[in-house]
Amino acid sequence: MNISVVIPLLNEDESLNELYDWIAKVMQAHKFSYEIIFIDDGSTDNSWQVIEDLSKKDSAVKGIRFQKNYGKSQALNAGFKITKGDVVITMDADLQDSPDEIPELYELITKKNLDLVSGWKKKRYDSKIRKNIPSKLFNAAARRTSGLKLHDFNCGLKAYKSIVIKSVDVYGEMHRYIPVLAKNEGFTKIDEKVVQHQARKYGTTKFGIDRFVNGFLDLITIWFLSKFAKRPMHLFGLLGSFMFFIGFCFALYLGIDKMFFNTSGRLLTERPQFYASIVAMIIGTQLFLAGFLGELILRSKRNDERYKISEVV
Repeated sequence: MNISVVIPLLNEDESLNELYDWIAKVMQAHKFSYEIIFIDDGSTDNSWQVIEDLSKKDSAVKGIRFQKNYGKSQALNAGFKITKGDVVITMDADLQDSPDEIPELYELITKKNLDLVSGWKKKRYDSKIRKNIPSKLFNAAARRTSGLKLHDFNCGLKAYKSIVIKSVDVYGEMHRYIPVLAKNEGFTKIDEKVVQHQARKYGTTKFGIDRFVNGFLDLITIWFLSKFAKRPMHLFGLLGSFMFFIGFCFALYLGIDKMFFNTSGRLLTERPQFYASIVAMIIGTQLFLAGFLGELILRSKRNDERYKISEVV
């Protein structure tokens, strides 16, 4: 199979039929073998009914329905697990991503042998205050932290080699960082393509300003995981040992000063430096133990179920 299109959605029943017709038209015009996988992330409208109807009409349409809203990352994770295409395309269901971009994305993966192509919505139709400016700040921080020179980490329109999405584990709210996750797994042939962004035709956006706050927190998490996920002792042990050493040296200095040079001066417990050294040693010990516990957890961790699927068609 040439292409798997993975589409997470939440309350998008108005746009699904139009989106399906558009994708099918593009696929058939280019004679691609394909499948369309809709993941209903706990919709409360008629989205699942529309998916069922499309599946009955066209065997290329598959659907996964979550029991409740688990988030876009979990939806993508579920979709990735059942893809069969050589190239996997992800896109949003709100018609803001154009299926006309699919053939060129496919060409970039197959002809240029890229691992991942990320869309770049250079010209946007979103609110400048609520989306554009925060998005620019977020993407600048993501570029700086990850080392990937991508302009639009948040763009839902992306193309992957099948092996890429089978290798990365998308969890939490890490969907915007799939290129970084892929890079951490050794897939370095990552590029971007300017794609057309369209104004929302139906409904309202499901994302608010809080997604950028969460995005920055996730960025810190992924930075830490990329460097120290498999060796937490290298960070916490080093910081803990340094803090303990500083505190110990300070306490030793105070002790020698009291015993040999300033024997008639204030008691050690009356000197604020004494408490600073004790605090430094305590913090150092705690950091060291955090690294040690992290190492123990790594050796005993298991994959927990992150979502429940109620129906599959």
